Amino acid sequence: MISSTRTMTRTAREQGYAVPAVNILDDLSLRAVIAAAVAASSPMIVQISVKTVRSIGTDLVTTMFRHAADVPVPVALHLDHCPDRAVISDVVRAGWSSVLFDASDRDLATAERETAEVVAEAHAAGVDVESEIENIIGVEDGVGSDVSLHSYDVATLAAVAERTGVDLLAPQLGTAHGEYKAQPVLLPQRVRELAALTDRPIVLHGGTGLSADDFATFIDAGVSKINISTGVKVAYMRSAETHLAQARARDRWDPPSMFRDISAAVQAAIAVHLEEFGSAGKAGR
Repeated sequence: MISSTRTMTRTAREQGYAVPAVNILDDLSLRAVIAAAVAASSPMIVQISVKTVRSIGTDLVTTMFRHAADVPVPVALHLDHCPDRAVISDVVRAGWSSVLFDASDRDLATAERETAEVVAEAHAAGVDVESEIENIIGVEDGVGSDVSLHSYDVATLAAVAERTGVDLLAPQLGTAHGEYKAQPVLLPQRVRELAALTDRPIVLHGGTGLSADDFATFIDAGVSKINISTGVKVAYMRSAETHLAQARARDRWDPPSMFRDISAAVQAAIAVHLEEFGSAGKAGR
């Protein structure tokens, strides 16, 4: 069943767990991610990068999701890291559940003004808005930066959120997009400070590579949406690599069997996180 990102994440915050927000690449990974949610009776936010939207097309992604979402657990369709207002408008018109307007490349005044404009446009169509005005380190699908461009105190983040009317907040928490090359310096205390100032759901980006204890600490601090992207890509590509090596050795080329392997690998990778985030078994609550 298609649900509200805001409602799912607010419920998660109230009940002390986090909703998984998983980036998919195609219909195969889409169905695998939703299958993992159904098997665990977990809510699920399906995320799409700008790169994937442009590759597949908004209309086809929307149709794929609506068919895949005919399941007995709440699922939402979310546009991930998007600085492009035209793409935002496109998916808002298509009726997606939510968008992340990434204004982290703008100065504060511009970021606040444009975020308020996006909120007005999205809310008029019943679409929720996640806000990022200070950048989370790392480049993902061509969006982002490997250096810190803007950083603000939590009081500023909360005040801007209040003035713009956003539904979710994505602050810097010491995490990064992509695979970690060194141990990150995590900032769960920043979540606690922000949660004391606003009741808006707080989002953890860069979840792939963190431990179960890391996730538990962030959820305890107040995080209620956790993003996973790299983990899906790695599971997908490694499964394909293994299958192709075996196909070459046997000289047997059967794409549907490769699709089954990839689907199983993605589903297994996500199933672990549903337990770690505490979302398993929460679909009916």
